[in-house]
Amino acid sequence: MNKIFIDGSAGTTGLRIRERLEARDDIELLTLSEELRKDAAARKEMLNRADVVFLCLPDDAAREAVGMIDNPNVVVLDTSTAHRTLEGWCYGFPELSPEQEARVKASKRIAVPGCHASGLIALIYPLIHNGLLPRDALLTCTSLTGYSGGGKKMIAQYEEDGRDALLGAPRQYGLTQQHKHLKEMQAITGLVNAPAFLPIVADFYSGMEVTVPLFRSQLCNGAGAEEIRAIYRQAYHTPLLSYKDDADEQGFLSAAALSGKDSMQISVHGNDERILLCARYDNLGKGASGAAIECLNLVLGADPYLGLEL
Repeated sequence: MNKIFIDGSAGTTGLRIRERLEARDDIELLTLSEELRKDAAARKEMLNRADVVFLCLPDDAAREAVGMIDNPNVVVLDTSTAHRTLEGWCYGFPELSPEQEARVKASKRIAVPGCHASGLIALIYPLIHNGLLPRDALLTCTSLTGYSGGGKKMIAQYEEDGRDALLGAPRQYGLTQQHKHLKEMQAITGLVNAPAFLPIVADFYSGMEVTVPLFRSQLCNGAGAEEIRAIYRQAYHTPLLSYKDDADEQGFLSAAALSGKDSMQISVHGNDERILLCARYDNLGKGASGAAIECLNLVLGADPYLGLEL
């Protein structure tokens, strides 16, 4: 039976991974007592005893944890930003291609994608790699997310009594255009230019909606919305990641539609001249813990949907 250790299990992502894993009988979940959770020697022992380690830590702590592992057989699944574009690490988005899925299965070092980045990459990667969108395209991306993506501190701000009235309205952030997910968005899709990125946090717990608008003039070979739909239908047709026609709710798209789920839904809206590419999912699901468990299942050779909420 494979031994699993979550380093950082007290955080939002770590807690959700733990919830998913506690119900499984095909693994042994290694844990540390609250007193030893930050003890370096105890952590190092667990990091090297486990067959698979989840890192649910800030970037510097994740790098430190990797440095503590000297057992060459340990598989590391890092949910931080630290290793997502680093050579020697596999980007944990198996739906990009059969080859990427094979790399995830074989890798000992897997970087779990960022929540915002997951939506943009799912939308743009197949268009570039099928020749519909040039790599030097200038793109914008809007991402609406629930407040749980901000971690425990932000959750407490939104849920405390007498909270700031400004929290009742959506808030745009990342105003300097230096958001930490931009690097992987560009690196994984192959975009020459990072997109202009507009992340927005709003007063709902979890869920995410990523939208990339395109003009038809940006596409190659006279392609339009239907050609994009055809590529998505061919690329995305599993319970975890699928394309859907007419995905709106009577002309609306709710960012909370897949809250609590680990799946992602792709849709195309607009018209042939002005096209809206949309990805909806849970920022804590396919945007974080769900993606991490999907990668775990592939590494273990288990049912890829085991333990996931679809």
